[in-house]
Amino acid sequence: MKGHIQIYTGNGKGKTTAALGLALRTVGAGRKVFIGQFLKSGDYSELKALKKMGDQIKVEHYGLGRFVKGNPSPEDIEAGMEGYKRVAQIIKKGEYDLVIIDEGNIAVKYNIFSEQDLLDLFENKPPHVEIVVTGRWAAQAIIEKADLVTEMKAVKHYFQKGVKARVGIEK
Repeated sequence: MKGHIQIYTGNGKGKTTAALGLALRTVGAGRKVFIGQFLKSGDYSELKALKKMGDQIKVEHYGLGRFVKGNPSPEDIEAGMEGYKRVAQIIKKGEYDLVIIDEGNIAVKYNIFSEQDLLDLFENKPPHVEIVVTGRWAAQAIIEKADLVTEMKAVKHYFQKGVKARVGIEK
């Protein structure tokens, strides 16, 4: 099966959730998934569920465990680049059928790694590997290189009325 490049972007909720849905489908088909999460930390419910899937899904976190907005520190960039190198290695080996680069677009936006770095991952992937990149602000060159692009659009959200993130729904 030929692997493609998918981008989930936009200002709406559900980019990571959509990627995780694809991960479940991939595992259900007997295939393996690798998820590299950039610029995220925390004990989210979906991560607890993924741990129950054993070695079919592997999740790694890259960064210093805090959200980066604006100018990342040299330490943020160094930690993110180590994650980028790890994801590049995972993709090159081809042991996983689906590789999710969660918040990869955000990492590019905030110069954790470059747009060209992300394009290089696409160019160097084995033919069978599917790559999904999530995060707002996907660069035009990334969109053009992708085979599938979904834009999540915020229309209405109860956060605007002060509803906090709820365990089992948003976290």
